[in-house]
Amino acid sequence: MSIEIRNIRKNFGSFSALNDVSLDVPTGELVALLGPSGCGKTTLLRIIAGLETPDSGNILFHGTDATAQQVRERQVGFVFQHYALFRHMTVFENVAFGLRVRPNSTRPSDAEIKRRVHELLELVQLDWLADRYPPQLSGGQRQRIALARALAVEPKVLLLDEPFGALDAKVRKELRRWLRRLHDELHITSIFVTHDQEEALEVADRVVVINKGKIEQIGTPQDVYDHPVSPFVYQFLGNVNEFNSHVHEGEAKIGNIGLKIDAHQSTQNSPAVAYVRPHDIEIHKVRNGVAPAFEAVVSYVHAIGPLVRLELQRNDQTEIIEAELTQERFRELSIAQGQHVFVYPKNVRVFLDDQKIVKK
Repeated sequence: MSIEIRNIRKNFGSFSALNDVSLDVPTGELVALLGPSGCGKTTLLRIIAGLETPDSGNILFHGTDATAQQVRERQVGFVFQHYALFRHMTVFENVAFGLRVRPNSTRPSDAEIKRRVHELLELVQLDWLADRYPPQLSGGQRQRIALARALAVEPKVLLLDEPFGALDAKVRKELRRWLRRLHDELHITSIFVTHDQEEALEVADRVVVINKGKIEQIGTPQDVYDHPVSPFVYQFLGNVNEFNSHVHEGEAKIGNIGLKIDAHQSTQNSPAVAYVRPHDIEIHKVRNGVAPAFEAVVSYVHAIGPLVRLELQRNDQTEIIEAELTQERFRELSIAQGQHVFVYPKNVRVFLDDQKIVKK
């Protein structure tokens, strides 16, 4: 089932939670709503579910306006961050709950409920826990049971609010992969809320980056990471180095070096900020004399794992520059804390004060 979100606005008193938000989600797509706490992503999810009412705007399911529909009319499955399982019910009865409370006219038989619940428990790989109670389960198991319960009512849309936020890092990673595989198998239109960039980039077909009640960018994980349209998106998606800059005559100045950019006439004599990912910082022990570079001192080395993380400090600045090297490149350079090196920023993105991007 496709979802169309049209010009949604929602205020809580004087606070604007959502400000003219529009979004299309095609049938079968898995979409992540990504943003910091308080940006409006959970409010939007609850409006889609019918748990909140928008001040204005419309929600359409497969072309039909559902804005005034009650929750149960929308055929939506909702998975909460903290599971919301019934502690006094077995795992089996938790999953069966949505089927048992249906009106008599649409309620399946006991045999059909039993068949469907066991089928779902097998799907989430927890059929062997049917007689247990929620307090006897791990966090990861409880979250999978919550998902099975949401799927039991055969929803057309699956909504998940920070589904892995209460779990530890290792379990979160396992469940992310599991959710992606499950979605590929079921193809239910799904939207999940997260503030975890890695989670959104790893699981979703498309990422919707939200900031202060507005959509900043919509795109594939590769799109939003490689081609951020604003400083907020650049800073929010992964580590980044930020340099005060100045754009003039087709060149962005960072300290004493100049980088050629594709600049519009309006960029003449404009203050700007340049952004460079740590893995796009190239390090040499001697100046190569071709590409623009500045000198820095290695102030910290963290050489554990496949990547070596360096902190560098320019001679003329107090700011710290973060760089990432492979272990092979680090051994090849044979550099240590306190040494002078030359820094070559690559794939620089420059944003003017009005947030317009100019590309290097």
